Amino acid sequence: MSDGKDDGGAAPGRRRRSWTLDEKRRIIDESLEDGASIAEVARRHDLNANQLFTWRRQCGLEPAEPKKLAPILPVTITPAAAAEESGLGSSGQIEIVLAEGERILVWSDVETAALTRVLKALSRR
Repeated sequence: MSDGKDDGGAAPGRRRRSWTLDEKRRIIDESLEDGASIAEVARRHDLNANQLFTWRRQCGLEPAEPKKLAPILPVTITPAAAAEESGLGSSGQIEIVLAEGERILVWSDVETAALTRVLKALSRR
């Protein structure tokens, strides 16, 4: 039985909810907090995640651009015999040759964080 109100195409038995501008802003702000999940924020407010994305877009907020990824480069794995002939032996060394021809020699015990800092610094040049 209809109550005479237009449900705007909402599911039977469900009314379309209207949101004030302040409510929308509060929900959008909540979705922008560090670690916030848009799906969880939408669910908490009985809202479809797509609607939340639409509100964010309407406010001029674009989703954060994906992090710029390093380009994929060819890798050559040298057989152990070739490494021994070059004097590297089986010391667990890795040689990284950059696009400009510079070489970085890394041993197996290098700290990941330290190597990451070096590579990030080189990528900013």
